[in-house]
Amino acid sequence: MFLRNLCSGILSFLLLVHAAQAQFNSTPAQDVPTPNASGGYIRDSRQHPAEPSRNNAFSTTINRYGIAATLQTLASQASATILSKGGNAVDAAIAANAAVGVIEPMMNGIGGDLFAIVWNPKEKKMYALNASGWSAKAETIDAMKAKGLTTMDDSSIYAVTVPGAVAGWEALHAKFGKLPLAVDLAPAIALAENGFPVTETDSENWVQYGMQFKDRAAFASVFLPDGTYPRVGQIFRNPDIANSLRLIAKNGADAFYRGPIADAIVRLSDQNNGFLTKADFADYKPEWVEPVSTTYHDWRIYETPPNTQGIAALSMLNVMELYPLREWGHDSPKTLHIEMEAKALAYSDMLHYVGDPRTDNIPTQKLISKELAKERAKGITEKANCKVLPSDRKEQLDKLQSDTTYLATVDRDGMVVSFIQSNAGNFGSGLVAEHTGFILQNRGSGFYMEPGQPNSLAGHKRPLHTIIPAMMQKDGQTIGFGIMSGFNQAQAHAQFVANVVDFDMNIQAAMDAARFNKGNSGCAVNLEDGYPREVLEQLASQGHQINLVPRYSQVMGRGNAVMHDDTLGVNFGASDPRADGQAIPEQPPY
Repeated sequence: MFLRNLCSGILSFLLLVHAAQAQFNSTPAQDVPTPNASGGYIRDSRQHPAEPSRNNAFSTTINRYGIAATLQTLASQASATILSKGGNAVDAAIAANAAVGVIEPMMNGIGGDLFAIVWNPKEKKMYALNASGWSAKAETIDAMKAKGLTTMDDSSIYAVTVPGAVAGWEALHAKFGKLPLAVDLAPAIALAENGFPVTETDSENWVQYGMQFKDRAAFASVFLPDGTYPRVGQIFRNPDIANSLRLIAKNGADAFYRGPIADAIVRLSDQNNGFLTKADFADYKPEWVEPVSTTYHDWRIYETPPNTQGIAALSMLNVMELYPLREWGHDSPKTLHIEMEAKALAYSDMLHYVGDPRTDNIPTQKLISKELAKERAKGITEKANCKVLPSDRKEQLDKLQSDTTYLATVDRDGMVVSFIQSNAGNFGSGLVAEHTGFILQNRGSGFYMEPGQPNSLAGHKRPLHTIIPAMMQKDGQTIGFGIMSGFNQAQAHAQFVANVVDFDMNIQAAMDAARFNKGNSGCAVNLEDGYPREVLEQLASQGHQINLVPRYSQVMGRGNAVMHDDTLGVNFGASDPRADGQAIPEQPPY
């Protein structure tokens, strides 16, 4: 009996081994590992993954309550705290912006401008705010020439326009805010007063862009403690900006435009033989405007109108919509070629026509029309077009850099805020008014110094702005999104939209995906590592001059996104892995 059982057991074991070998032998050839001389091997499971794959670096943030997505985790946390205190998406956006201005002074702050788009679910209405400042009334091309100036120095007082951010806060708060402004600003004041550890990206930007101003005493005393840039993890404090924010919390925008802060800036202007006066500040007001939009397949895409570059994103999408990008795929050289050519066409028109609509007639509706897109697309061939942009614009365009922050908030009721704010160049003008604690923007450096152009310098004129917030909607889904970095923004917006609409990516995957950043002249293009080699070779054969940059490069800008889904009653958040931020949820009640 023992021998019979033993033989039966051995037979069963051999049958199991035989079955396992047969199953292994039936595995597709590409999954069979081939040992090398040392016995090691590489198994390629990409065609037959053992579990679902993903294309995003980390998951979306999902919450029944609010979400704040910024480029700095502490700022996202400050914003989420305001949501937990009963604030809405606008309160959260103001809190986030104030906090990021403290944490990333090279990128933004109350010395710069802002734009915002707000979706009000109760009214089912989209609002847009233009809080970009104007030049001094006396600052004209002739007045500059009288001083012997024929070019605009981007680190001089002449590049400083009246900052619009604080007036923008007040306009947003007056129309939509629920909490007192002082409550919204409290987290930023605490961060400035108590200090915060400097993050990796900010320390890199500090040394790269801040040290150039080390010989300016007012700048160095605030932003270069001990005469140098703060290292990663070093605690940075700014009691001067805490005091400025307290004044604004107590007295509103009057503290900035009609009080001690304006007085300090005008004194600085006078000391540098500038044009700014108290009246330039006191007379300034932001403007509520109608967002401009187009459709992209079944989605409605919204941007801010001129004086911003937002129409370029819409023009790009109108051209891209004419081609089967979904069929080609995200990594196809056909897709990338069309996107790049659409960018060149859209930017050529935008740069030629856009200025301040209060002083120039800008054919906005024509520029974002489907008819113009069809006409422009007729010029696209298999070869890259290297001569779309007039060469005489390059000097001014190169001055408009990437010193910006983008943030997005959504609250439990489905209000969505798409919000962008900037110092223009890196650390702006590098000019700091005494005891204010913030840098003045240099947005005026983008003005043309020759007359007759939409963006030519004139008194009380707003320059062409690169910074743009965006929204997109379809079937009860509202996405607020943005990606900063100078003239990268419109082309990055169009790529994000295509990622969502054509390639079915969620908002985090759409933010993570490799992207390109094409310059404003010629065929040069920065392409992020992450595309197959054969794609690069095909694009190069078509005349694109490719500069391959590291994956998750800051050259591609840094963005955030939030989404509200009416059907699910749920919010989603995403933050760019190219930054130090995060999408942080409001703490649900417990």
